[in-house]
Amino acid sequence: MLITDVRAHHVRIPYDAGVASFKQGASAIAAVDIVLVEVTTDAGMTGWGDAWGYVCPRSTVSAIAEMIAPQARGQEVPDAAGIPVLMERIQRNLHLFGRYGITMFAISGLDIALWDLAARIQGVPLHRLLGAQKRARIPAYASLLKIGDAALIAAECETALRRGYPAIKLHETTVPAVHAARDAIGAGIPLMVDMNCPMDGPTAIAFARDCREAAPLFLEEPVWPPEDFATLAEVRAQGGLNVAAGENACTVHQFRQMLTAGALSHAQPSVIKVGGITEYLRVVDLADTMGVKLAPHSPYFGPGFLATLQLMSLRDDGTFAEVFYMNRAACLWRGRIDIDPEGCIAVPDGPGLGYEPDREVMERYRA
Repeated sequence: MLITDVRAHHVRIPYDAGVASFKQGASAIAAVDIVLVEVTTDAGMTGWGDAWGYVCPRSTVSAIAEMIAPQARGQEVPDAAGIPVLMERIQRNLHLFGRYGITMFAISGLDIALWDLAARIQGVPLHRLLGAQKRARIPAYASLLKIGDAALIAAECETALRRGYPAIKLHETTVPAVHAARDAIGAGIPLMVDMNCPMDGPTAIAFARDCREAAPLFLEEPVWPPEDFATLAEVRAQGGLNVAAGENACTVHQFRQMLTAGALSHAQPSVIKVGGITEYLRVVDLADTMGVKLAPHSPYFGPGFLATLQLMSLRDDGTFAEVFYMNRAACLWRGRIDIDPEGCIAVPDGPGLGYEPDREVMERYRA
């Protein structure tokens, strides 16, 4: 069976995040951009992947068309053992374009699609192709977008709990915001704080110390620049709180640098950024070897989210799936990735990633 084509689909689904906002610079973002990667074969079978696009989805689409598709067309469809071999060759062929960012995002999309295809060929869900499933349902946390106002943060936290979410993550960078959230949800609810790389080392250490009474499970990416792993390690050692990072790391090699520096208590591989399922599995092995916990980055709604659920189901480690707290205009999976009344998401049990994207939704929201 041969790969006949690799095609990117840019889908833009509007959302409403209520009092929260999501900005790139001064511009508000009001839609979720998804870059689906469709791999087709001469046998009529299809695999679906997901490549991170954020605010530059057209660049990711171009990378798939110009860099990834020519590498894959005409290749024999690899089995589970052959996917890492093919992806290593493609990484080598494309290394001159960089080992980070758009290139690796596009590689991630192809890798996920190939794993989806490999499992579909076998007629089994991805988790069964990779190992033994240990969880059929994954608890989800509400990943609130940036709000700023302490009273509004408290109200949104309370609403998220009423909707069934068993844990909360903030995207805030002030001490009052963190304490407002803790006061609103009580002592028994896990609370995480995503900071998106705003502070130097001394400021981040002071912030961590001021937040200790609120007992966040971890501070996520507190330091600028994000590749300053030595300073990240100092914040972890001196701030008195756990530190998480890795959503912006590509390949296991960058994770090895972080973990060797002692920078992390929680590693956050993002399957649609790190290099796909192949690299994600390598990061998991490394984290286990070095005694670092996992907190996968997963606030997206395309095939990458399904892949994350499949991968998380292989571990009974209490990890949460991250879900952006917003109301979307449509769902590629017909609402089947929404949380249940107990705050969990069922792991799809169909072949491959488990579901086929709704092509009607794809066409209606095609950018």
